[in-house]
Amino acid sequence: MGEAATTANPAAPGADAPASAAWRLLAVVPLAALIGFVSLLPAITAGETLSVGWAWVPGLDVRLSFYVDGLSLLFALLISGIGFFIFLYAGSYLGRHPRFGRFSIYLLAFMGSMLGLVLADNIITLFVFWELTTLTSYLLIGFDHTQAKARRNALQALLVTGIGGLALLAGLILMAIVGGSFELSQLIAQGDAIREHALHLPILILVLAGAFTKSAQFPFHFWLPNAMAAPTPVSAYLHSATMVKAGVYLLARMHPALGDSDWWTWTLLIAGAVTAVWASLLAIRQSDLKLMLAYTTLMALGTLVMFLGAENYYAIAAAVTFILVHSFYKAALFMVVGIIDHEAGTREIDRLGGLRGALPITFAAALAAAFSMAGFPPFLGFIGKELKYEGALAISEAPIFMTTAAVTANALMVAVALVVVIRPFLGTRPDLPKVPHEAPVAMWLGPVVLAACGIIFGVAPGAIGNALVDPTVEAILYSPQNIELKLWHGINLPLALSVVTVTLGAFFFVMRRRLIRWTGAWLDFVRITGDAAYDRAVAAMMAFAAWQTDLLQGGRQRIYLATTLITFIVLVGGTLIAFGGVAMPAAWPSAPLPVWGIAALIVAGALATTQMRSRIGALAAVGSAGTGVALLFLAFGAPDVAMTQFMIETLSVVIAALILPRLPAMAGRGHPGRHGRLRDAAIAVACGTVVTLLVIAVTAGPFDRSLTGFFEIASVPDAFGRNIVNVILVDFRAIDTFGEIAVVAIAGLASVALIRQTMTSRRDR
Repeated sequence: MGEAATTANPAAPGADAPASAAWRLLAVVPLAALIGFVSLLPAITAGETLSVGWAWVPGLDVRLSFYVDGLSLLFALLISGIGFFIFLYAGSYLGRHPRFGRFSIYLLAFMGSMLGLVLADNIITLFVFWELTTLTSYLLIGFDHTQAKARRNALQALLVTGIGGLALLAGLILMAIVGGSFELSQLIAQGDAIREHALHLPILILVLAGAFTKSAQFPFHFWLPNAMAAPTPVSAYLHSATMVKAGVYLLARMHPALGDSDWWTWTLLIAGAVTAVWASLLAIRQSDLKLMLAYTTLMALGTLVMFLGAENYYAIAAAVTFILVHSFYKAALFMVVGIIDHEAGTREIDRLGGLRGALPITFAAALAAAFSMAGFPPFLGFIGKELKYEGALAISEAPIFMTTAAVTANALMVAVALVVVIRPFLGTRPDLPKVPHEAPVAMWLGPVVLAACGIIFGVAPGAIGNALVDPTVEAILYSPQNIELKLWHGINLPLALSVVTVTLGAFFFVMRRRLIRWTGAWLDFVRITGDAAYDRAVAAMMAFAAWQTDLLQGGRQRIYLATTLITFIVLVGGTLIAFGGVAMPAAWPSAPLPVWGIAALIVAGALATTQMRSRIGALAAVGSAGTGVALLFLAFGAPDVAMTQFMIETLSVVIAALILPRLPAMAGRGHPGRHGRLRDAAIAVACGTVVTLLVIAVTAGPFDRSLTGFFEIASVPDAFGRNIVNVILVDFRAIDTFGEIAVVAIAGLASVALIRQTMTSRRDR
């Protein structure tokens, strides 16, 4: 499962290009955002919520609105705070990359999209930013577009999360219909009404599809490890601290509206537990440090989803605390792995060792972050682990199941933490591709500060308890909450489970080689993984696309027309029949004798067209039918439309007369034959019948003159014109008319090119 890992970074340590130093100034943007969000802490801690918005699409009740409460502020602080260190880090890690400027713009666009997502109040605004994170993530994962693997994995992330995003949009719209509002702050207050509605289950399924694909929950977990094809700053930011937690944020935000139901609880419990345990097993068998951390990210996301499925306060508080814990240690460890790769030239575990002396600051940051990851006291990770066990034991639905899953996943996490610290930094240093030395300050500053947060907030948890954890839990449970975060809870069952976790973790570390063999044997037995299933699904989709393209786009116009007309017959005719649209008028309308004569001319022209053996004759017959239609327009008082029809018929005859002699005779290989003509006749009769029934159904109903009255009243005061037809075309339908003019112009240019080609060919001949 591992991959060869050697750095492709062209930068020399400490030798950033002047351009990268300038781009590093972009770090001021997340720093300014961080300062702004920190200034909101007193108001949010006091229980206030802040909102702002502007009309965006007023006709559809869509606003560009934003909402700040404890939950959104927590994520905004993490996004901007970690983003500041990532921008500094990237300036050194990719210092001399020729496309570093483009990379910085992509990263800044992602940060803005993620902030918009977590702060959005209107569901359409949320969806727009949701899809922007998908798009910017695609650009960042595939940043090294010269590599086939990067392109493939970026496309995989785009397809999986994009499809989930479409499902989310459908679920959000259904929720807005049920709740009567597009504002999330209003919808989440209507939890009882939404849960009791008949659309509750479809809404839940669609929203969970969006959240599970974004946060890589089983069975959509496979895309996240593959996204490690991105540069390390991307992995540290997008796929550990921010983007992959977008689904977690969505579940937390929707908890008041969709939670407290058996479907919600059991789906999140099972999916989260399976993801956490399975990802932990896959993490321990990796040889690439970056992939190992990627799978532990899956474990963390599964744990968060599992606890968000619960309703008790301790489980939700555990989830909120673990969001902070995971963001601190995972971003730090990803940057540490990037430093190892940057300085030693590899991140393969079996090729590393003894880096403690060459990278003392990095080693200290790695040690602190790994201890928080393992949940050792006095780190914040220990407090988070204790809360997780308290929450698991307090879940009435499945306390044993939850506790077993949490202990197993955490024990494997301890083993991974030991691997990350011991294997690269301790022991004897082997021959390495590069001579290692400490990284520039811009690279180790982020890991040091984030790892220090793990121990500072572990020793003084009250600093984040009242300011961040309580307001966030209140936003999720939609009721005031208060918890005291503390390092020592006394001798109790959670403490005993912590001891068991550490013991099991040390055992798994010692038995790592055997675990690798066991999981390898299991994978050989299963054979089909999520990644393989994705490849098969894409291959099947491509095969189906090729089949239907060969069928529908075979280069024969007769097939194109038949397909279009049959689709029209089935959809329109079927709709008329299914919904009782077939209606006959009470009395058939009468018409003057000349009109019946014109109708006879149209029918005769259509019938003659089917019997002609030459294209010129068929063209003349079709022209007679078109002329008859123009005469009908003229007879019923529409001379402008009649003139347009006459012009079309005349131009068609002139252009076709120039082109048709160049085509082969209407017989031989391309002729449809007797059966083909019968088929075409059947399609024509069916299509004509459907159109006739549609016209009769429209005319059989009462004539609604409300639109006519509107134009009569509004033409002069609004458009300053008394010719209603002209006003409609030029003012009320201006964009539509412009589009029609553009189509006619393009068709005219194409006709000119075709005529010139024909005349040139004739002269050459």
